[in-house]
Amino acid sequence: MRASPLVTSLAEFTLSSFADQLAAWGYKPSHAGPILRAFYAGGGRADFSRLRLPDDLRKCAELLAVPPPVTARQVAGDGTVKLLLGLADGRTVESVLMPDFHPERAAGCLSSQVGCAMGCDFCATTKTGFERNLTTAEIVAQFLALRHEALSSRRTLRTIVFMGMGEPLLNLDNVLEAVRRIAPNELGGLGWRQITVSTVGIVPGIRALTEANLNIHLAVSLHAPDDATRCQLLPMGKRFGVWEILEAADHYQEATGRPVTIQYCLLEGVNDSVAQARQLAELVATRRMHVNLLRYNPTGLSLRGVVYRPSGDEAAARFVEELRSRGVVAHLRRPRGRDIDAACGQLRRRHLAGLGGE
Repeated sequence: MRASPLVTSLAEFTLSSFADQLAAWGYKPSHAGPILRAFYAGGGRADFSRLRLPDDLRKCAELLAVPPPVTARQVAGDGTVKLLLGLADGRTVESVLMPDFHPERAAGCLSSQVGCAMGCDFCATTKTGFERNLTTAEIVAQFLALRHEALSSRRTLRTIVFMGMGEPLLNLDNVLEAVRRIAPNELGGLGWRQITVSTVGIVPGIRALTEANLNIHLAVSLHAPDDATRCQLLPMGKRFGVWEILEAADHYQEATGRPVTIQYCLLEGVNDSVAQARQLAELVATRRMHVNLLRYNPTGLSLRGVVYRPSGDEAAARFVEELRSRGVVAHLRRPRGRDIDAACGQLRRRHLAGLGGE
């Protein structure tokens, strides 16, 4: 007699652990691959009717194909979609689907923690504090929700960035295990090179990511070319200096062969001068790193009482030109979702305020 499975989600399993579980339930382990591939391909929703499965196993698989619960959904005029996903303990986490230059493609932004402990002064997430790390299954659930969202609009989710709520390198074990489920063809099928992990500069975490030896991209949120300015914006700058962070990033590039991206959010009158662009160029021009310049999505909030504003068009253009004139590959990213709660943590913060939790 076959044991009844506990009601959980297929997102909890690796291919090998699900095969073992099927064997324990009295089914053929070979059914694990087709079931999980169908589950991932459908974004957490799967039609198992086409699979050659015993009827009771098909019902079991349908029971385990639990779609991530969406608590709130916002759609911007540019096609950006922000989802607030409910977790089993009542907490919530944000994920974002962003349109690509190609109309049939999209990029996804995943969170790694509930809240954040980094205290970045211009970030909305940090205002709600840190609550806990996300589990591997909760990270995978975000990927599935975004894939389903993309499929619903006849787009393909092509890339994933860990640039949502939280610091990925402080939840590295769960982030990497999620990557190992999202990337390979036998499960998520996204591809290793389509995944980027971002950090504010946790040097031990960069070293650990290097040792993990996965063929994924690393992005470093620098936001200032000097330690003094950076410490005003990111308290973690007091622990790890700019040079120490870049040396760790150098080692990642050397070990993996993957170029590192420098993330730099342009803030009016804070880090957007031509002199600061020159300083940044001196740091990265010889390092084969390219710079992603971001337009700030205002939150109206600051831990230090500062109201940050995005750099103006002229200042941003001068910054980009200065970098390029000094041999730096630099791109100014288009702002996304400004007509919704686009900045990381804003949707969740409004949701908490509505519940009286803030």
